[in-house]
Amino acid sequence: MKITKSIFTINDYGNIEICLKEVMESKNINRNQLAVASNTRFEVITKWYNNQVERMDLDVLARFCYILDCQPSDIIKYK
Repeated sequence: MKITKSIFTINDYGNIEICLKEVMESKNINRNQLAVASNTRFEVITKWYNNQVERMDLDVLARFCYILDCQPSDIIKYK
């Protein structure tokens, strides 16, 4: 099989968008409440909330999904 895609070419390959803010607003929960309920540092919540995640921590994502009663696809979008 020949690979025709490469990240080294000048193509728009999309990006990952974190939509935690929208999910939290729909559930009427603020960052402090989520931090306490998920046992996650407020600074970590803020990075997710502002779509500034540099490295995805799947344990944190699982905690958010549990507390917010949602699926990972509700929080993470590929565009």
